[in-house]
Amino acid sequence: MVDKLPFIQEIFPMIAVIVALAIGGWVITTWLRIKNGYPLDGSWGQALYPKHNDETIERVKLLSQENAQLRAELGSIKDRLANVERIVTDSAHSLDREIEQLRGKSN
Repeated sequence: MVDKLPFIQEIFPMIAVIVALAIGGWVITTWLRIKNGYPLDGSWGQALYPKHNDETIERVKLLSQENAQLRAELGSIKDRLANVERIVTDSAHSLDREIEQLRGKSN
């Protein structure tokens, strides 16, 4: 037992440093989660304090509506861009013919 004492005295500071780093990392991670509004997790990954209040639900609804509007706008812009690309890449002859056909329909 006495001959093992120097070995334990040499390895103990390394173990203490590793434990201190692990605890410090856990504290910093928890602090960052709280600071940035993430819910804290339990030991099995379940949320301890989930944020499901009326304000959050309303915010999600507003963001979903805005997302739908932006997608619709993007769709119309894609259609317009396709028409512009068709006009630019079409030969002048076929473009003139289509314009004349459209003029003929309007008269």
